Amino acid sequence: MQTSAQLQEQLHTLHRKSYPAYKSLKGRYRFPQYILSIDHVQGDPFASPSHISLYIPHKDAGFPSGYYKDKLTQTTLSDYLIRRFEQQTNHYSFQAKGSGKSGLISVSHCGQEVLSRTACEITDKEIIVRFFIGFPANGRTINAPELEKILFTFLPASVENSFFYKNINPVHLENSIFLAEDQEFIRKSLKEKNLVAFVADNSILPRESGVSQRPMKHSVAFSSPESLRVSLTLPHKGKITGMGIPCGITLIVGGGYHGKSTLLNALELGVYNHILEDGREYVITDETALKLRSEDGRFIKDTDISMFINDLPNKKDTHCFTTEDASGSTSQAAGIVEGIEAGSHLFLLDEDTSATNFMVRDEFMQKVIRREKEPITPFLQRARSLYEEGGISTILVAGSSGAFFHIADTIIQMDNYHPVDITAPTKELCKNYPLSESLSPDFHMPDSKRIMTKAAPAKSRGRNYFGKEIARTQERLKVKVHGKDGFSLGKQEIDLRYLEQITDSEQTAALGLLLKYACEHLIDGKRTLREIVEFLNKELEQKGLEVFSEEESIPGGYAVPRIQEIYSCFNRYRRR
Repeated sequence: MQTSAQLQEQLHTLHRKSYPAYKSLKGRYRFPQYILSIDHVQGDPFASPSHISLYIPHKDAGFPSGYYKDKLTQTTLSDYLIRRFEQQTNHYSFQAKGSGKSGLISVSHCGQEVLSRTACEITDKEIIVRFFIGFPANGRTINAPELEKILFTFLPASVENSFFYKNINPVHLENSIFLAEDQEFIRKSLKEKNLVAFVADNSILPRESGVSQRPMKHSVAFSSPESLRVSLTLPHKGKITGMGIPCGITLIVGGGYHGKSTLLNALELGVYNHILEDGREYVITDETALKLRSEDGRFIKDTDISMFINDLPNKKDTHCFTTEDASGSTSQAAGIVEGIEAGSHLFLLDEDTSATNFMVRDEFMQKVIRREKEPITPFLQRARSLYEEGGISTILVAGSSGAFFHIADTIIQMDNYHPVDITAPTKELCKNYPLSESLSPDFHMPDSKRIMTKAAPAKSRGRNYFGKEIARTQERLKVKVHGKDGFSLGKQEIDLRYLEQITDSEQTAALGLLLKYACEHLIDGKRTLREIVEFLNKELEQKGLEVFSEEESIPGGYAVPRIQEIYSCFNRYRRR
């Protein structure tokens, strides 16, 4: 390992040389309070910026050991520190001048949810920080003084104000750690109290805008109905009250613009911990909850959808169903079966984004189209069995069909963003509007043993030694991330737009990393999808994302996804 003084000398010798000479800087350098590692140097000033890591020993950083005693506190502290580091570096990004990405200092931008990221990792010995710097150049000629300014002025100041306990607000940090421990306490309390979700009184559920997840100012605070109010005594905050949503089938109804979808959106993101002052800090949902919707045109492979679809006119086997272009109803049926395979104990559905013919068939339609002519068994007829035989609860937002009232255990009306428990009067009213008897095939929980296969290899044309044109197989896979919406793996696009619980593009990047690793190392035509995903998830929990990276040191820019999103991603990978 070299010293910071030696790095400075090298920079002086590189000034005005051709840009590739920057690659000689790769390595580790000891600064007074941390180690700087230049892990990867970009090829030119217009390419993706260089990968940088910092290693700060705990004895220098000075944080109380109780703040990184387990995975929960490590993730929370890491999140707090990387947010602070981003704020500090934003003052200096592009202050060093040059061409292309010269002077860029790029640190992970965190949203309202607390995620485990490669941008900041805490081990037993040290804090590891990963980010990106655009090495400065004029054209493609090295501008070393500008990089010296970044590494020896901007960076030390940012690190000093971000990663040393003596320089931060200890009360704010303590409150963040305490909040995470309180959130985890609520999550564990759900099972004990037979609940699938908890929404604290005075929560702020509406968001600032369609492009901002910050809480809306001057919005209506949440207040729970008395019949559903639950009291919890948290380790740090003490006693809080809120609405407990019990296991079973819960229906959320109400007029338009009264807050039905706002509540559901808060519940679907309640699988994550949230930061202080988000407004949804104490909105906690079963961590396996899965938001489902129809996805016209999605890929389905070897999935047993017979629970919902049978006796197709083309005689296609729905116990092992495959299609390249699913309809809305078929895609939603597959989504539920795949959710069962992923271990979800709670399904979240919104009537607005569901296939109508999958959700319900009214009495008149049943008389016009006889049962033997309709291959779809609607969700209305399966929700009760999913709960009683599969232990899977449902929270459903409905606004048009009254049929769901009959199967609901709990009915919540949203009235100007205030929830009202209308279960008892609605159940009385249901007696005046009985559902007609409707026969449906026997219910069975699917037992998935699907073998995972690869996509057909992409082919390109080439010529052999004699000049004859031949097909040439392209084996190398490259991942390109398209924000939260998906990524390309080789020639194939994996569309994740409808996985609404992906909250950060870094989760999408991690899913691309995992799928690439699986294609190159695990998918052999023998292992099942479940075996592959469970293996990946176990490695993730024990070793982190670094084990899946081809690079010597994994860069920043990745966030750990839930196992539900790993399953969902792999199910959308179009394969043979």
